[in-house]
Amino acid sequence: MTLEQSVGAPTGIRRRPLRADAERNRQRILTAAAEVFAERGLDAGMDEIARRAGVGTGTVYRRFPDKSSLIEALFASRVDALVELVEQARHAPDAWTGLVTLITGSVEMQLADRGLKELLYGDVTVAASMQTRVVEKLARIQPMVAEILGRAQAEGTVRHDVTVTDLAVTQFMLHGVGKFSAPDQWRRQLALVLAGLRPDARAPLPGDPLTDLELLEACAPDCAGPPPVQLAVVPD
Repeated sequence: MTLEQSVGAPTGIRRRPLRADAERNRQRILTAAAEVFAERGLDAGMDEIARRAGVGTGTVYRRFPDKSSLIEALFASRVDALVELVEQARHAPDAWTGLVTLITGSVEMQLADRGLKELLYGDVTVAASMQTRVVEKLARIQPMVAEILGRAQAEGTVRHDVTVTDLAVTQFMLHGVGKFSAPDQWRRQLALVLAGLRPDARAPLPGDPLTDLELLEACAPDCAGPPPVQLAVVPD
């Protein structure tokens, strides 16, 4: 059997590539983990993932030594998809379209994948490399969200007393409605929220907007991780 250089291994150390059946098992495990984490969150156990994949628990651990390594393999692309959503919104023809794209897309992502929400909010212990990746991606997203909102206000399509944290709170509400037995009801409420963002609303907003820290404290204990990146994540 042909040998290939092990990626990241010290020079001179080689390993055999995965056999076809082993690679099939790996893909079955990843598919099962994606389904289980989306449905139940990241607290789901490796035994349950193994049952869903139709393999033994030992097979899962041979491919992924612990749950952190499985989470990293599975969710790296999902975090990247979140960044791509914000980039898409940022390059929309106008800022209002971008804002609607961002709010709608982020709520859809969070409702479809409970595990992604938990990962972004630090609700589970993961490898340091994955934690660093998430923090870096969210740090990249935050100024882009603020830019989209600022452009919308400069274009006159969003009222000037709306802040980024206000937009985050509206998503908390939409996410909660999305868990109703009438699953599409959140879209109706989204239309009401968007109407309220328009500058023709005459009454000023009561009270002061939350700071990032106040937003974190307000949604505790669910938001146990770093301060949420507004519009990018939707905690329970």
